[in-house]
Amino acid sequence: MRQVKLGRWPAMGLPAAMAAWHQASEARQAGADLSLQRRVKRTESQQAARQAAYTVQRACDEYLAAYAPSVAPKTYAEAKRIVRVQLHPIASRLARSITRADAYDLLQGLADRPVLAQRTRQLLGAVWDRALDAGRLPADTPNWWRLVLRGKLASRGMRVAGEHVGVRARALSEPELAALLPWLPNMTRDIEDALTLYLWTCCRGAEIVGMQREEISEEADGMWWTIPRARLKMRRHPLLVDLRVPLVGRAAAVVRRRLAATDSAWLFPSRGKTPHIDQKAVGVAVWMHQARCTTRPEWVRPRLPVADWAPHDLRRTGRTLLAALGCPPDVAEAILGHLPPGIQAVYNRHQYDAERRLWLTRLAERLEQLLASQGPAPGR
Repeated sequence: MRQVKLGRWPAMGLPAAMAAWHQASEARQAGADLSLQRRVKRTESQQAARQAAYTVQRACDEYLAAYAPSVAPKTYAEAKRIVRVQLHPIASRLARSITRADAYDLLQGLADRPVLAQRTRQLLGAVWDRALDAGRLPADTPNWWRLVLRGKLASRGMRVAGEHVGVRARALSEPELAALLPWLPNMTRDIEDALTLYLWTCCRGAEIVGMQREEISEEADGMWWTIPRARLKMRRHPLLVDLRVPLVGRAAAVVRRRLAATDSAWLFPSRGKTPHIDQKAVGVAVWMHQARCTTRPEWVRPRLPVADWAPHDLRRTGRTLLAALGCPPDVAEAILGHLPPGIQAVYNRHQYDAERRLWLTRLAERLEQLLASQGPAPGR
């Protein structure tokens, strides 16, 4: 038995109550579920009230609250910054009132910064998707962010000194490496060591500067660096495991020296916001020594003998050298920490430890040959 309230006495007198009872009784006999109708009406009323006060800012705040646990702090901070800085013109408006023209005007205003425009478009598209799924917006509300300027915000590549230089996937040639390697001691010790590890391990910059003492081990076949899955770029992929990196040649020498030089848990310690030096600091240091850099012109500093490269290009250079040496693609991709494509990742669970050490040893030997071709390195 389910009861339905008809009214409240004394606001509803006996004659009105009897009339309401007869009306409800007839509706029930006709097959209507009065209790269910009341619940649906109440839910619709509550939903309409929420939608009536649902602003763009509130939609973004709810999305970010759900988004934070699933991404890295750096990714979350960038999404929060975009909401704070770019959505100011529409933040206080009702989300359901945003028109196609509003979406176009906002994104078109960022067209001179196409990467930022793409990120803003993608973020707001996800915000609207979530709001629609959660019933915060009427079901027939268009997601204009998914439709406006689709495919028309392509980046023209990086810009240097105010000029677009295009999209680059740079790998240094062997003659360029032969010129660069003896020059690296002109950098600070931290930067030189980080760049050396880029080449001798083919690891990412964030993995290198975040290297910890507990990740290093001496095993029967030599020194190993085990990067926990939680620190890897693809850490959310269910098939990813810890990355095992054999440390050979100069990479092992750098790590042993840094282990002996500090009691810190971090091999690249810092007193800044993070306990280790920031990945960005390595890129800034390389840029400051580029021939075309005009930042702080009063600083007298040696200029790099190889132009227009960034630290991540050294990881690409290492992969290119491995291919030139004849390293099998599966092994080379395992060295970089990439998962095999498609179904291969499910069925091929081999970890390639022996193969990693073999081919990184051959890479180290080739790098030493290039270094020796330019004569002895300058002393510190």
